[in-house]
Amino acid sequence: MLLCGIDEAGRGPLAGPVCAAAVILPETFSSNLLDDSKKLNPATREKLKHSICIEALAWGIGWASAVEIDQINIHNATLLAMKRAFETMINASAEPIAPGQIRAVIDGRFVPDIPVMCESLIKADNQIPAVMAASILAKTARDRLMEYYSIFYPQYGYERHKGYPTKAHREAIVRWGPSPIQRMSFSCGISCNSSH
Repeated sequence: MLLCGIDEAGRGPLAGPVCAAAVILPETFSSNLLDDSKKLNPATREKLKHSICIEALAWGIGWASAVEIDQINIHNATLLAMKRAFETMINASAEPIAPGQIRAVIDGRFVPDIPVMCESLIKADNQIPAVMAASILAKTARDRLMEYYSIFYPQYGYERHKGYPTKAHREAIVRWGPSPIQRMSFSCGISCNSSH
């Protein structure tokens, strides 16, 4: 039985998508640096991302956009991103993997609609190496995308806060109005629906 770890990044921001990753690590994968992505500095996350992508038996990234978050809420969008990450992992695997070979552990309280045995575990990203790896892939992928968005919307500072509700981000929303990647259903502490 193969263990697939699934985790997300980006539930809390006011802008941008939510990202999820699914990872199956080989039993031989060993890194004492593995941890919850939130506890790692960016350089360590990037180093680990490289190792995970090379050594994993299979991995995949899935997204749900800010528009989808507004349409179906962040909870359902997160589960959708997880499902997409799992499907990408299965489809991109170099060796065919039958769902019956997989058991998935998901960080949190809920599980996505995927055709394998699933277990939800709070703080799995602190305990299960495959979930730690998924946490790292999701975080690095989302951070990179937010840095890319900052090229098009430099006034919002996405390269610094990644869309999270910092004071600077809130002030940018007040000054410039919502950006095209704003989650309009999220409370910004100000009127996100106003435009200037």
